[in-house]
Amino acid sequence: MKFVAQRVSAASLTVDKKPVSEIGRGLVVYFGVAAGDDEAQAEKCAEKLARLRIFEDGEGKMNLSVLDVGGEVLFVSQFTLYGDARKGNRPSFSGAERPERAQALYRYAAQKLAEQGVPVCLGVFGAHMTIEQVNDGPVTIIYEV
Repeated sequence: MKFVAQRVSAASLTVDKKPVSEIGRGLVVYFGVAAGDDEAQAEKCAEKLARLRIFEDGEGKMNLSVLDVGGEVLFVSQFTLYGDARKGNRPSFSGAERPERAQALYRYAAQKLAEQGVPVCLGVFGAHMTIEQVNDGPVTIIYEV
């Protein structure tokens, strides 16, 4: 399981030019599920996201979490995080989990994040999404469990 978290001042997600999700200050999280991943890993990712101290405090140090700043999370499933481009020019996605299982773990991780008090907005699993985000920093963290 892997995520890429980007600190934003705002972000929005549309599908077929129709608004689906929108957040203010917070994180855009691209979330990938590898073959064989499980609920324990999803819980670990949710805990890490809620407590990841990447927001600045009053002294300009990254000491605050999305919870501390009252931020939101736009949580987007992205199987392409498991794209392997080491051979040739077309990535292989054989390391990604099957869609049915990946969707269940994506929803489970989002639920666990919300249970910790973080407002979570979802993307549309398997859809072609358009995401606009205003990166803040920029700050980008990659985490794999």
